[in-house]
Amino acid sequence: MPSYRTRRCRMIAVAGSCGIGLTALTSPVLAARDVALVSGAFRRSIPVKDIEHLADTGEARGLLEQLLALSKQDPENVAKLLNQKLDLPLVLTSRLINTRIGEAIIRRVGQIIYPIYTPQPDVSVPALRAGVINGLHNSSDGLTAVDFLKAYPNEVLAVNLPALFSVIEKAQSISGLVQFFSDSPLDGLKEAKP
Repeated sequence: MPSYRTRRCRMIAVAGSCGIGLTALTSPVLAARDVALVSGAFRRSIPVKDIEHLADTGEARGLLEQLLALSKQDPENVAKLLNQKLDLPLVLTSRLINTRIGEAIIRRVGQIIYPIYTPQPDVSVPALRAGVINGLHNSSDGLTAVDFLKAYPNEVLAVNLPALFSVIEKAQSISGLVQFFSDSPLDGLKEAKP
């Protein structure tokens, strides 16, 4: 039979656990508040509310409006991209991002998108996983960029601009290479007569 002191300690532990559990249920879930564009010492933040407003209305405001005008992007086209849904099954996606291939992909993405003050993979990888899984869980009809931002478990999501531009450049060069091989050189081989 446990002593009075042991029972009292157990009761305090149970009460504390229940209190912490109830606090966790009632406290708001973290979500991205800002998207910080980072390049070396340069950093500009765009509120997620402005991104969501663009997705909902097709109308840009604030710094986002200035950036779109500077880059000569049509706000309505950007809104379409923000609203594009990825139809991903929750369970399959969860399993995939926890495989070695999924880990490798998320680590690469984690070099571009990460929590603002902690870009290390042991922080950025779980944050990306949580953003994807929570975004899929909260949205019943697919994952959009805004859904991801609302589910990302850090107040400021950083986007490393040099790393992003490097990936875009590589993607463009790969598409150029594919275009080169799918156009004229192969046409000449097909039409050649023996």
